[in-house]
Amino acid sequence: MMDCAHYRRSMLIDPRDPNPELGLHRAGCHDCNRYTERLMAFESRLDRALRVDAPARSADQVIPLRARAASRVRSSRAVERRGWLAIAASVLVAIVVAGGLWLAVPGPSLAADVVKHMAGEPDAWRQTDVPVPESDLKAVLRDSHLQLNPGVGVVSYAQSCLFRGRHVPHLVVQTAAGPVTVMVLVHEPVRKPVQFDEQGYRGVLVPVAGHGSVAVLTRNKTVDPKSVEHIAARVLDAIVWTG
Repeated sequence: MMDCAHYRRSMLIDPRDPNPELGLHRAGCHDCNRYTERLMAFESRLDRALRVDAPARSADQVIPLRARAASRVRSSRAVERRGWLAIAASVLVAIVVAGGLWLAVPGPSLAADVVKHMAGEPDAWRQTDVPVPESDLKAVLRDSHLQLNPGVGVVSYAQSCLFRGRHVPHLVVQTAAGPVTVMVLVHEPVRKPVQFDEQGYRGVLVPVAGHGSVAVLTRNKTVDPKSVEHIAARVLDAIVWTG
């Protein structure tokens, strides 16, 4: 399925691309539909700007009569200057709008980056009832200014991992549904919960007011998205923010 980043990059290359996949994505995505409306308005404005002609000089402006030469030259220059200013203003507006449209193209999604990070630590998914030492867990959580209540369950894995240029806690919590990965992303805010199902991982990104977000993932395909959300809620209830 086409994602928003692919759709918007394709539209920037050719806003009139007849690819049916683009039409299907647009029909099902409110944000990209609005983006397309802005893009087509920009295309129309740019087309009008490029069609503006510089004001032509009439014969009496090219070869003015001596008696009115000075005033005619000044008038002609003023008209010509206004014409070129109009063209410049139109093109400048077009450039500003285009810049805004380009910035609206999303980069790699946070969920995709979380899933990509999982591939680098396959040993973390062991099912076990042996918790990590308490001192190790506290050391991993300290820099993110949080602690975990015992109610979260057995934390069998705890590492401080480099993610998007920052170190974040990467935990594995043992649950009835099997091992669940938790990443505390204090520098990655999200506006609303985001469910994802990518490359064998099912999970959710949950916003945390003032503390970025928390990613919760499972590899158990029998766990439905609603159950993942319940696990995420339990994790959030166990977090105690210390700063």
